[in-house]
Amino acid sequence: MGTVKKDILIGILTSLFATAAGCFLYVEYFSKFNFNETLQMIEDGDLYGKILSIAAIPNLFVFFVFIKKKQDNRAKGVLLTTIIIALTTLILKFV
Repeated sequence: MGTVKKDILIGILTSLFATAAGCFLYVEYFSKFNFNETLQMIEDGDLYGKILSIAAIPNLFVFFVFIKKKQDNRAKGVLLTTIIIALTTLILKFV
């Protein structure tokens, strides 16, 4: 695998991890209910798109770290994943 493709894949995986961590942090620490109740409320209220958009905020920090370190191809992977998350949020909003 070429270096460019490898760096983009690292950026994508880092972005997915940051999004999952953002979702977990929101559900665990910023919700006043416990973990299972919060997940049930998300499911009942059909709030997947809103939670996904909040969970994508750590991607901003990951993106700027890669830009600051001059790792542009990894930043491209983060940007690609963030665009996919934004499109997914848009689809979930209208479905």
